[in-house]
Amino acid sequence: MSTWLDEPGHRQWLQQGLADVLAFSLHSVRPEGGFHHLDGSGVPLPDRDPQLFLTARMAYASALGVRHGVPGAGELLDHAMASLSGLHADTVHGGWLSEPGRETRKMTYDHVHVGLASATAMSVGHPSAAGLLDQAAAVIDTHLWDPAAEALRESFAPDWSDDEDYRGANANMHGLEAFLAMGTATGDATWHRRGLAIAERLIDGAAREHGWLLPEHYTRDWEVLPEYNRDEPLHPFRPYGATFGHSLEWARFLLQLDESPLVESPSWLAESAEALTRRALDSAWALDGRPGLVYTADWQGRPVADVRLHWPVCEGIQITALLSRRSGDPHWEHWYRRLWDHAARYFIDERGTWRNELDERMAEGGRIWPGRPDVYHCVGALVTPLEV
Repeated sequence: MSTWLDEPGHRQWLQQGLADVLAFSLHSVRPEGGFHHLDGSGVPLPDRDPQLFLTARMAYASALGVRHGVPGAGELLDHAMASLSGLHADTVHGGWLSEPGRETRKMTYDHVHVGLASATAMSVGHPSAAGLLDQAAAVIDTHLWDPAAEALRESFAPDWSDDEDYRGANANMHGLEAFLAMGTATGDATWHRRGLAIAERLIDGAAREHGWLLPEHYTRDWEVLPEYNRDEPLHPFRPYGATFGHSLEWARFLLQLDESPLVESPSWLAESAEALTRRALDSAWALDGRPGLVYTADWQGRPVADVRLHWPVCEGIQITALLSRRSGDPHWEHWYRRLWDHAARYFIDERGTWRNELDERMAEGGRIWPGRPDVYHCVGALVTPLEV
């Protein structure tokens, strides 16, 4: 089977999709800093304040746009970087404010996204990136990284006191992502070694032990909490059960780590990436009889939250592109095409922008994330196949 990855028409379609998504994002620029949450028409949603991780993700996405020559991406990147250095900066206690103007906890999830944003901006030569990256590294070293556990802590009070007892796979997964970018940008192998330690604990350990259904929730001492948030199946960050979209996202980062020249790659990285992807796609696609991936499943692999979100599809596109390129196995080319067909049928609208969430009728919904607040995943889906 020939591959779409080398097909000029497909590559042109990806480039146009990237331009469409970033053009839509220009409507989200908030003059006073940060970005608006948009509805499907590109109109800001009321009562939705800027959030640190979304500002950082916009920096990341727009830096990829700059790399691929998309007009308007530079404006988005400048605004995002200025917002990270201005609106979101905590000038009293250090680090960044997750929701400026509100007394909220300092989340590791949010802060590692600043590392990702600054490292990616550095790769395209943004003038403020190196300084921001130094700040992010200092915060990680001082507060977030637990050298004894070789993993990341979860959250703190605004003054960095009150380290939360909970430990989460989600923050550590995005920590791995940030560390990959930071190590590549700086050449410092420390970041990739830390990422490997995180992956060893959570993937070669916990995911393997649970049949490639990754436990997301842990105690301070890294004991699994299998029943955590059973009564909150639609929680946007800590839902009960296994999250197939995260399995696909982890798999992508494992392959990136496997290709790092800064660490010696153990064989389980590539093995685990394929196992996670097969468990999520071959075993869980249309798990409840409807097309696509459910949000979460229980520990017997049965659907829990059946809402359809765009980001697991985007992550599936990225990992199958990587696996297809690495292996040449037509199985992954089949999935790559099937996922794009699914995205085009259900998630991509007539302007080339993406519906964030679908309801039980496979129409646009908003139970978890109203509107269209985030282009990070769909930009990844459009860019990764261009770069493998």
